[in-house]
Amino acid sequence: MSIQPSNRNQKITFSFILLFVIAVAGVIYFYLDARDLRKNPQKASQEEIAALIEKVGLLIILPKNEMPTIATVSDPEKLKDQLFFENAKTGDRVLIYSKAKKAILYNPKMNKIVEVAPISIGASAKEAVSLPAASAEKEPLIIPRP
Repeated sequence: MSIQPSNRNQKITFSFILLFVIAVAGVIYFYLDARDLRKNPQKASQEEIAALIEKVGLLIILPKNEMPTIATVSDPEKLKDQLFFENAKTGDRVLIYSKAKKAILYNPKMNKIVEVAPISIGASAKEAVSLPAASAEKEPLIIPRP
């Protein structure tokens, strides 16, 4: 007389095998991802910047052949004295195109351009680029040189 394993035992065994296979697949995936990150530590940052540029590029025409410097607004209260940051919120991103002399304030939560202003890097307020007549009430954003 042959003893057959119960249907319940078969289901439990199959479940454990399936969980084991899923766990091994997860370990392999994260190992390969970590290995790629070790080869190119800037990869995640580059992908994030590329995604940000793509999102902003759908809302406004961006300067060609220039990679922007990206900054994140962490404390808008410290920036309230500058008109460019008047409507800034924590988490907003600033794209600074130094060659094109343009700064863009972008709110990723609302997916909206909050502000665009000309910049003058390393210049004093007297040397700043003047704004067009249509937006003359706004001051240019001045970024001091390090």
